[in-house]
Amino acid sequence: MSPIVLAVGLVTVIGLICAVGLSIASKVMAVPVDERFGPVRECLPGANCGACGYAGCDAYAQALISGEGVKTNLCVPGGAAAAQGISAALGVAAEEVIPMMAYVRCNGTCENTSVKQEYKSAKGCAAAKLFYGGDGACTYGCLGFGDCAAVCPKEAIDLVNGVAKVDPDLCIGCAMCSKVCPNHIIDMIPAASKVVVTCSSKAKGPVAMKACKASCIGCKKCEKTCPNGAITVTDNLAYIDQSKCTACGLCAEACPKKCITVR
Repeated sequence: MSPIVLAVGLVTVIGLICAVGLSIASKVMAVPVDERFGPVRECLPGANCGACGYAGCDAYAQALISGEGVKTNLCVPGGAAAAQGISAALGVAAEEVIPMMAYVRCNGTCENTSVKQEYKSAKGCAAAKLFYGGDGACTYGCLGFGDCAAVCPKEAIDLVNGVAKVDPDLCIGCAMCSKVCPNHIIDMIPAASKVVVTCSSKAKGPVAMKACKASCIGCKKCEKTCPNGAITVTDNLAYIDQSKCTACGLCAEACPKKCITVR
């Protein structure tokens, strides 16, 4: 028998043995697939934003069919339609989805603040943050390079006069902008919220005012005015508990710096 024929024969036999082995392994080591995964996954929008608290839509769908009692209303971008679809696929009662939206806690426009240095390097908020906290006089505010706008899947964010602005009509509440902001000034709030604090500075009054004319100075007038205890001042900055706020607007009227606004 020639060496060539022998080599071909050996390769063929080895191939057949491997094929049989793989076939047996595919049966023995097969992982059972829950047939509900497909219908549940189809209900999710595929944004893979992580707003649900899971790594992506696949991970959330897997958690839903795991039988561990994972809520069906965690997909904010998918809204009520996704929750109802998931509930129908799993045969459970539908749960209400609270629409959320992003808002930027900063009003450090070109008129209200200034730059402390000229920044010439990689354009991006994350890069600018590493360089002495950015080029703005207020190190707590919007860095203004648009990392949030770059990740928004709905193009709901624009840079207006140096500050990121969210279009509430386009925002789907995915929270991707909030996660990417290095200064953590983008909050997720119920879309129905009317009163917001447009500042993130935790500096004391005189320092805050020097950096930005629209800065919260921690005077607590808003806190004392609110009839529902919905607003508190912590670390020189006002915070609103949206679950208690009735949008009466008294805090906005009392704020001497007008950094509380009623939408």
